[in-house]
Amino acid sequence: MRLDKYLKVSRIIKRRTVANEACDAERVVVNGKMARASYEVKVGDIIEINLGQKPVKLRVTALKETTNNDNASENFEIL
Repeated sequence: MRLDKYLKVSRIIKRRTVANEACDAERVVVNGKMARASYEVKVGDIIEINLGQKPVKLRVTALKETTNNDNASENFEIL
């Protein structure tokens, strides 16, 4: 799954365009490297997002094409 889609589906970032812009602005790091929106996310990847005051670091635990608000947090674990 593409990185921008994963960030949107797992409800980390509300809109895919915002996720895409964050990747273009080099605010998203995957496994220690700057990542483009087209990066293919895999289970076990470590994603760091630097939006706002507090950076967020998380591990990908599942890749689901669709989720609802109740189980969106099952796709990642915050480190």
